[in-house]
Amino acid sequence: MSLPATPLPARSALLAQPSGLHPALWRAHGGGERAGGSTVASGFVALDAELPGGGWPVRVLTELLLAQPGVGEIRLLAPALAALARGGRSVMLFDPPAELSATALAQLGWPPGQCIVVRGRDGVRHPSLRRHLPGADVCWALEQVLRSGQAGAVLAWLGAAARPDALRRLQLAAQSHEGPAFLLRELAERIRPSPAPLRLSLHTAGPDELAVQVVKRRGPAMSRPLHLALSPVLSERSRALALALRAGAQAPRKAVPAPASLQAEPR
Repeated sequence: MSLPATPLPARSALLAQPSGLHPALWRAHGGGERAGGSTVASGFVALDAELPGGGWPVRVLTELLLAQPGVGEIRLLAPALAALARGGRSVMLFDPPAELSATALAQLGWPPGQCIVVRGRDGVRHPSLRRHLPGADVCWALEQVLRSGQAGAVLAWLGAAARPDALRRLQLAAQSHEGPAFLLRELAERIRPSPAPLRLSLHTAGPDELAVQVVKRRGPAMSRPLHLALSPVLSERSRALALALRAGAQAPRKAVPAPASLQAEPR
């Protein structure tokens, strides 16, 4: 028994709007179109304009590539995560590189009570518990959380545990996760392939400023980094000092004439 052929008018409609074929279909020139589900607004209008779907994607992995932890990644994610937390959704953090400050999170509008920190055995400071493969238990726990679909958002600092096979499993597991899933990795990983459909590199652009470069996304390439103003954490005095130091470092150096005693005599 053969299936009936698609009527000609319906074919014309699908050609005009091919996204109707499947919700995960995307076109290379249409970076702003939604692909495979809803998104979560980042809280930065300029960034949402560059992200496929207009925000942080759900049901997939998003990689943030950092030169070093603390360049502003938490403040970048805070508006989206705070909105999820205020809506009663939990935010799970796997092996963060430093202890979280409840006061700082509250200042960002992020309810600390909605945060769950998960640390692997190699992240425990007691020497007797430092056994097993580095990060293997964290990868397993992260995969289970993604498959459960119960968390509002997840952030994971996997380090050496982010092997290609582990990343592929996490990307498959993220398809069951109704929220954003962020992997925070070293900037050196930029040259290595990844199954994550969205990859961003983050760099400090000045006091309370962040430069965001899209390394990989569905759609056209990004020509230049995007500069974002983050929630200020410096005092006015510290910010002025940082700006002065930055301006001094960027100012062109003037040639200093040699002392008269070293100048050659005219012949």
